Parts: sequence; C-alpha cells; structure tokens
Amino acid sequence: SWKTFNEIQKLLSKTYGKVIGDVMTTNPLVVRETTNLEDAARLLLKTKYRRLPVVDSEGKLVGIITRGNVVRAALQINRTSEISES
Repeated sequence: SWKTFNEIQKLLSKTYGKVIGDVMTTNPLVVRETTNLEDAARLLLKTKYRRLPVVDSEGKLVGIITRGNVVRAALQINRTSEISES
C-alpha cells in the first residue's frame, strides 16, 4: 500500500550512507548446480532461508534456487510420473 511505501522510504532515508557490503550476509550457505533437488529442498526447509545461491564447481555464482522453484519442480516431476503411469 501507499502508506507502507512511504514508511519504507522514511526508513531508507535514514540508512546514513550504508552500502550493500555493510548489510549483506557474508559467507552465505550455497548449493552447487549438481546438488540433488531433494537435498536442496531439505536445506531450504531446515534453515530460515527462502533462497540459496547456486555455484558451479569453481565457486562462481550461476543462479539462485528458491522454495518456489523446488515446489514447481516437484509438481512437474509428479505430473510427469502420473502421465507416464497412465
């Protein structure tokens, strides 16, 4: 709502020049692009995180996996298996 937007703007105007590096999570929990989907889902459920950075074998960021991505993938796998059983 407009009221919420104005409240957020007031808060942001009082950041006193902080930059992202001042407030970001350092050394975040990450998964590799080869991580099993079930393992990533377990991690997301066991932690407070709603998303995890995905890195390649060299540690380079290649994407982000979200809880929504996991749910959609599980539903797609379920649909595919139901179709193949028919």
